[in-house]
Amino acid sequence: MKVSVKKISEITGFSPATVSNAINYKRGVNADTAAKILKTAQDLGYFEENRITKVKFVMFKRNGVVVEDTPFFPLLTTGVEHECRACGMEMIMCNLDKRDSNYEEQARWLLNDKASAVILQGTELMDEDIDLIRGMTSPYVILDYWKEDMSFDAVLINNADSARMATEYLIGKGHQQIGYLRGSFRIKPFRSRAVGYQTALQKAKLPQANDYVITLSTTMDGAYADMKRYLAARPKLPTAFFADNDMIALGAMKAMSECGIRVPEDISVVGFDDLSFSSISNPPLTTLRVPKQEMGRIAVRRLRDIIKDNDGLKLKTQVCTQFIERDSVRAV
Repeated sequence: MKVSVKKISEITGFSPATVSNAINYKRGVNADTAAKILKTAQDLGYFEENRITKVKFVMFKRNGVVVEDTPFFPLLTTGVEHECRACGMEMIMCNLDKRDSNYEEQARWLLNDKASAVILQGTELMDEDIDLIRGMTSPYVILDYWKEDMSFDAVLINNADSARMATEYLIGKGHQQIGYLRGSFRIKPFRSRAVGYQTALQKAKLPQANDYVITLSTTMDGAYADMKRYLAARPKLPTAFFADNDMIALGAMKAMSECGIRVPEDISVVGFDDLSFSSISNPPLTTLRVPKQEMGRIAVRRLRDIIKDNDGLKLKTQVCTQFIERDSVRAV
């Protein structure tokens, strides 16, 4: 027989409204009361009998400087939403902001709801945030984050290989002085891209000159302002740059243009992400295209398999990029 809210209410002695609020992780229920209700519901098999039909897409923000004000994440979210609909599930968009005073309470309510599954957008996750994941009880998949000593399902970009490929492309065009436009907020994807950049230089026996590694803000306006300040000192520049993402690349290109530095005649630039406006920049940006919507769809499919099979198997899925050659690179 199907376990009902009324049945749990009769056994625990709490009202049906309180039981409903507790099992749906709504606020206002005393912690001890909620624990008793959830324990009873779990013992009776309530969560197993009530099939998960909701997916919480949780956008984690440490400071918001990477995930806000960029068209990358709305496209990824669209992929999640479309695949949820195709699977007969409802997507609920949620934000989890570490800057909020009730961050820990938010995390507890969002990530431990047995009636919902979770896709956690982990782009801004740092290793010290890992306790957020450690205690999760909902079925979940992490997007754009991985920690080597953890066992969880993740879908991410093959960042290191992609950055290596981009740097090797510049080397193949004859560039031997290749700089790195480095995002100031060192998220895991950027650190992996740095490894790929360094690997390509090492394989080609080219030096990595620290003078050519420039740290810029991760917003387009911030990267523009930082690059403008850097160029004001008239530093020695390489013949090419690999940038952590398109936002940084485009901001830097604007600053270079205003300082009389021509792209690609004086300096070549390669970005990462292939944002919508990268094809209409001046010049159009050579970059690595990330299949944003497909990443979201893959995460939902993996989540569906976890809910269905519950076999304990953990998968790390890396999505390959596509190299998009435009006009921001010239052969030397």
